[in-house]
Amino acid sequence: MHKILLSGIAITALAAMTGACSTRDPSVFQNESNTVAAGNWRIERTPDRITGVPVPSAQLATLKASNSIAPDPKPASVQLTCFEGKPIVRFAFDFKIGSDANSILGYRFDDKPGHDNVPSRILLGYTVVVIEDGAAVAQFTQELASSKSLVVRIRSLNAGRTVADFETDGGKAAIDAVLTNCPAAAGPVRDKRAKR
Repeated sequence: MHKILLSGIAITALAAMTGACSTRDPSVFQNESNTVAAGNWRIERTPDRITGVPVPSAQLATLKASNSIAPDPKPASVQLTCFEGKPIVRFAFDFKIGSDANSILGYRFDDKPGHDNVPSRILLGYTVVVIEDGAAVAQFTQELASSKSLVVRIRSLNAGRTVADFETDGGKAAIDAVLTNCPAAAGPVRDKRAKR
């Protein structure tokens, strides 16, 4: 009887430890308990477990992302963040959007003039595109601050056309929260085709 009781306690302890191990660390994903709403944006407030400083990040999601090759609309997100001391605009999709060498990013806020061939880079995995050029980030965030909607388009020779629509209410608060200590540099926007 004593062995059965000990083995029951051991199984319960193992189950508790396994359950604790399978819980996601709150510092790696955003939810309502570790973010603050700003319009449609979610501003992250979780401190980084290494530095103890909150990660400068704001995300906006949509269910209105389509690709000419994918049969159904999928979710997508846009994120403002500071990476290695530089502001970044990051777009993530649930399908491949092309490769860096053969894709063009464009976007338009509200009824403002659109921007095509935006300096950008598609990351490995081919589902994420980032705007890293300081002047291009500055142009994007300047227009975001007073806008209500954003359409993003990626044209690719090998992954078709991707379009995502975002409702950007709260963009100014997201910019202020994320880029206050990581300002985007103004200046001429570099041509994507130009060598770095």
